[in-house]
Amino acid sequence: MTISMFNTVTRTAALAACSAALLAAVAGCRVGPKYTAPAPPPVTAASYKELPVKFQDTGDWKVASPQDAMLRGKWWEIYNEPELNTLEEQLQIDNQNIKVYFQNFMQARALIAEARSQYWPTVTTSPGWNRSRSSSNLTNSSQANIGRQSNLLTFPIDVSWEPDLWGKIRNEVREAQYGAQVSAADLENEKLTEEASLAQYFFEIRGQDALQKILDDTVAADQKALDLTKSLYDTGVDNYISVVEAQATLDSARAQATNLGIARAQYEHAIAVLLGKVASDFSIPVRPMMYVPPPIPTGMPSQLLQRRPDIAAAERTLAEENATIGIGYGAFFPSLTLSATGGFEASTFTHWFDWPSRFWSIGPSVSETLFNGWLYRAQLHQYVAIYNADVATYRQTVLTAFQQVEDSLSSVRIYSQQIQQQQQAVSSAQQFLNLETSRYQTGVDPYIDVLTAQNTYLSDQQSLALIQVQRMVGSVQLVQALGGGWDSSQLPTPSQVSQKTKAADYQIQH
Repeated sequence: MTISMFNTVTRTAALAACSAALLAAVAGCRVGPKYTAPAPPPVTAASYKELPVKFQDTGDWKVASPQDAMLRGKWWEIYNEPELNTLEEQLQIDNQNIKVYFQNFMQARALIAEARSQYWPTVTTSPGWNRSRSSSNLTNSSQANIGRQSNLLTFPIDVSWEPDLWGKIRNEVREAQYGAQVSAADLENEKLTEEASLAQYFFEIRGQDALQKILDDTVAADQKALDLTKSLYDTGVDNYISVVEAQATLDSARAQATNLGIARAQYEHAIAVLLGKVASDFSIPVRPMMYVPPPIPTGMPSQLLQRRPDIAAAERTLAEENATIGIGYGAFFPSLTLSATGGFEASTFTHWFDWPSRFWSIGPSVSETLFNGWLYRAQLHQYVAIYNADVATYRQTVLTAFQQVEDSLSSVRIYSQQIQQQQQAVSSAQQFLNLETSRYQTGVDPYIDVLTAQNTYLSDQQSLALIQVQRMVGSVQLVQALGGGWDSSQLPTPSQVSQKTKAADYQIQH
C-alpha cells in the first residue's frame, strides 16, 4: 500500500468515525408529541343502574353473584345448549367475515415489516455489458478512441442509507404497530358480532318452533271445534253460521301456521351463511324450546373499558394517529442520506474482476425543503384535527358501550316482568276459553263467544312466546355489550404484532 493510499484510507476511516459519533448523538431524537391515552368519560357509579337487584318483581332472571365477576372465554357455554356450542365452534373455523378481518390483521403485520425495512440500507446492483463505436468525424474532441469500437463491462454495487435522525422511521413503525393492534381489536369485535348473531338466530329459530307448536295445537283444537259445530248443526241444536265461523277460524289458524315457516327458514339460512355453508345444504332440526337466560356476570362499570374490543380499537387508533403527528413534525427537519457506489468495470471479460478494474465513490447528501407554500404545516394541522376527532370518537364509543349495557339490562329485566304478567294472562285466557266452550256446549252462549275466547287465548300464547324469545335475544345482546369473554389483556402488544411471520401464513388461498 502506498503512502497516498494509506492517507486516503485514514481520512475515510476518520470521516466514518465522526459520522458515527454524530449519528449516535442524534439517534435518540424523536420529534412529535408523547402519546398519553385520553381520559374517558368519568365513571362514578359503583354498579349498573338497570341491574335487577335494584328492582322488585324482576321475574325469574337474576345476575350472577358476585357482580364483579366477568365472563371468560367461550361465553356461549353459559346457556348450556350443546347444539349452540357445536354451531359456535364451527363459526370460529368457517365464518368468512372473520377470515376477512384476520387477513386484514395479517396485512397490518406485513405493514410493520415494511416500515421496519427502512432501518436498513438499500443495496442494489445493475450489471451490464455495452459495445459501442464512436464517430470518426469528431474534430477537436476530447473523447478517446475516435472512430473506434469499445466494450464496457460493469458490475456496480450501490448502497444508500438514510439514518433516522428525527425519529421519522420510528414513528412510522409505531404507527404500523398501533395500526396492527387496531386491526387485532377489530378482529375480536367482529368475532363477537358474529358469535352473538349466531346465538340470536339460534334462539329465534327455537322460538319459531315453539310458536309453530302453539299454532299446530290451535289448528288441532279448531278442527275439533269445527267437528263439534257440524255435529250440533246436523242434530238441529245449532245454526249454520256457527259452522261457517268455526271453518273460518280453522282456515285462519292454518294460514298463520304456514306463514311461520318464512321466518324460520330465513333464520336457518342466515345461520348457514355465518357457518360458511351453502344454505341449500344446511338445516337445523325442529325442536320447540323456550329458555330462561342464565345468570350473567356483569362486572363493575369501571371494568367495561377493558372488556370491549371496540373501545380498545378506538384507543389504539388514537395512538396510531399520535404517531402520524410525529411523522408530520419530522417533515420539517432535514434528511441525511449516506450513499456509496463501488464495483468493477473493464473492456474485456478476462479483466472484469481484476483488482485494478475496481471503482468506488462515497459521500453523504443532505436535503431540506426551503419553501413549499406551508404544505408541511397544513399537513400537520390535518393530522392534529384527525387526532382530535378520534378523541371524540373514542369517548363516544365509551358512552355508547354504557348505553348498550344499560339498554340490555333493562330489556331483559322488563321482559322478565312482562313474562310473569303474560303467563297470568295466558292462564286467564285458557280459563275463559274453557268456560265459554262449556257454556256453548250447553247452549247458554253463542259460538261467537267461543271464537272470542279462542282468539284471546291464541293471541296471549303467541305474545308470551315472542316475549320469551325477545328476552333470550336481549340476554345475548347483554353479553355482547359486556364484551363477551374478551378483555384488553388479550390484545397483542406492539412487540407481539412485530414478531416475524412465516411465509406459509401468506399463501394464496384457492
